[in-house]
Amino acid sequence: MALVVVGASLAGLRAVEAARRGGYRGRIVLIGAEEHPPYDRLPLSKSFLAADGSGRVDPFHTEAVLRDEIGVELMLGAPADGLDTAAREVSVAGTTVPYDALVIATGATARRLPGSDGIAGVHTLRTAEDAFAVRAALDDGARTVVIGAGFIGSEVAAAARKRGLSSTIVEALDVPLVRAVGAEAGAVCASLHHDAGTELRLSTTVTGLESDGGAVTGVRLSTGEVLPADLVVAGIGVVPATGWLAGSGVPLHERDGGVVCDATLSTGVPGVYAAGDVAHASNPLFDGELMRLEHWTNAAEQGAAAARHALAPATARALAPVPYFWSDWYDHRIQFVGTPRADEVVAAVPEAGGFTALYRRGDRVVGALTIDRPREIMKYRRHIAGRAPWPEALAFAAGTAA
Repeated sequence: MALVVVGASLAGLRAVEAARRGGYRGRIVLIGAEEHPPYDRLPLSKSFLAADGSGRVDPFHTEAVLRDEIGVELMLGAPADGLDTAAREVSVAGTTVPYDALVIATGATARRLPGSDGIAGVHTLRTAEDAFAVRAALDDGARTVVIGAGFIGSEVAAAARKRGLSSTIVEALDVPLVRAVGAEAGAVCASLHHDAGTELRLSTTVTGLESDGGAVTGVRLSTGEVLPADLVVAGIGVVPATGWLAGSGVPLHERDGGVVCDATLSTGVPGVYAAGDVAHASNPLFDGELMRLEHWTNAAEQGAAAARHALAPATARALAPVPYFWSDWYDHRIQFVGTPRADEVVAAVPEAGGFTALYRRGDRVVGALTIDRPREIMKYRRHIAGRAPWPEALAFAAGTAA
């Protein structure tokens, strides 16, 4: 029996840990495109960029621990480049790796800004190498321009402002994060940027970059304005890393190419499961909605479950999690549970400060966003998990607002 995990990510790590914790003693192979063993990506856009941050990216486990204590064969530094589901083999740089059970945990790759190849100072923020480059630019006092007002980009902008550096966000939509949290909550998030001195260029696109000597000097906008810049960070989304699955028979989503799974994380191909950022998984708590989540908790939970189910399919059970993520901007904590896909959003500004938005679908609460209300968010999570009726959630919100 051999378990192969493709993707040395958080989901991949939790998969191998869960296999051993569950008593599996067979062969485990962990394949990763990066040379590093699995490390925590979450701080890369948060504490790592702070002026007083450690400046280090440490792995969850050293290679020695993974090999000698957990018993994992490591194949790092080259991505998987093919999958033969009939032969049950993964190909990696000319080598074939046989499997009996397979977990796909390859995550996603950041979209690059068109026309940025070969221009120094233009980065994405997805890997440790990306984070080191962005931090070095901030250490040098870079004038910072972020393309995209999503959570990662906003955290970069916040890190620049906390260092006292100029920071501008360029966003094509008229309200930041409107697709992620809705218009009202997005407008409140925009106010956090304004209050901190970050400039927002909304309803604006990038038409090109200016450079001198191979290094970026400015960002040209659709308005005709040129923003001076020493550092440009593209936060314009990601693409699931599934190119290696072409022709394999593993079902891929028509929109973004992510792996399509049922609620047990099975792809429908015998022995093949998926987890983390790469996976569109059906969630029975939200009417079977397919969810592809780029969240830390989701990757950890799905990675462990995918390994358990791949090794013992007969015991697989449907997962029905309440998604959760958080983001730190300036001195504010933004937290979200559930889904923003709703029929109605009700927002409130509690007397004690902060902000709360509740999301209704049908007759029940399906989502909640809070800003600077950390004690409440997990209570809303329990409401959502328990399929609490909408009036009950509103009554709870009214009680906490006093």
